Amino acid sequence: MTALRYDVLGLGNAIVDVIARAEDDFLVAHGMRKGGMALIDEARAEAVYAAMGPAVEISGGSAANTIVGTASFGARAAFAGKVKNDGLGGVFAHDIRAAKVAFDTAPAEGGPATARCFIMVTPDGERTMNTYLGAAQDLHPFDIDTDTVAGAAITYLEGYLWDPENAKNAFLKAAEIAHAAGRTVALTLSDAFCVDRWRDEFLHLMRSGTVDLVFANEAELHSLYQTADMDAALAQLRQDVALAAVTRSEKGCLVVSREETTAVKAFPVQRVVDTTGAGDLFAAGFLVGLARGRSTVEAARLGALAAAEIIQHLGARPETSLAELARDNGLLV
Repeated sequence: MTALRYDVLGLGNAIVDVIARAEDDFLVAHGMRKGGMALIDEARAEAVYAAMGPAVEISGGSAANTIVGTASFGARAAFAGKVKNDGLGGVFAHDIRAAKVAFDTAPAEGGPATARCFIMVTPDGERTMNTYLGAAQDLHPFDIDTDTVAGAAITYLEGYLWDPENAKNAFLKAAEIAHAAGRTVALTLSDAFCVDRWRDEFLHLMRSGTVDLVFANEAELHSLYQTADMDAALAQLRQDVALAAVTRSEKGCLVVSREETTAVKAFPVQRVVDTTGAGDLFAAGFLVGLARGRSTVEAARLGALAAAEIIQHLGARPETSLAELARDNGLLV
């Protein structure tokens, strides 16, 4: 059996976040749906960047945020995602490695530019995203290293990257390697609109046992089962996957297994500044808890703690050590 090298390996979009504060009027003027995520082309990306206010640039991407969060908890972390050999590609690689995450995916020498996500944060803390995916969509099966996957306790797949065919095949290759090595495969549904596009395929991944653990928020769960009835959705979820974590914002989360559904409270926060990355960081804590052999309830509390930290400042990367925060709150990892 391959030796355990990593607690968590993430596969996802390698994106540089460009974050700026904006008023609601700005969103209306530029045709942005508040709280949503729109995919844009390179021309629109240039127009948005020219119109937005002063911005902070930091490496992002949903699964990448999660993996950086796991590293902040002190976990052994790795990430696979595609950038181009350009300026923003260098920013992404530097930032994620500086966070103590192993990142060895070879950059593309040609083709689209490195992905970037323009995030407008309104005064109420809500974030509205416009994403140019660029090179991130070019993850191929040949980018998946067998030893890395086999050596990770959990391989975490980002639903946002299920669109391109090559990335799908990369995910399936990683899942096969992980299961052959006796490891766990997790999937985040990412976004309700993503679920709308790939509902049948996500359900197949769950029902076929390709994934063992699913992360979803309430909107994604309702979309997955096309019902507004939460109890009905949870009953179906329990049949379809061995374990799931359903986040519910300030109401905390539900841990769903074949046997039971357990509610776990959210951690209190002083002020919500930016909800960017709340679900990503919840997943980080939960994954670290599982990888370290904690109970699912303890894992959910670690997730809730990380989510509470992330929504109290701009950006989707921790500003304090999550390992120290866990110790301070009696949640040693």
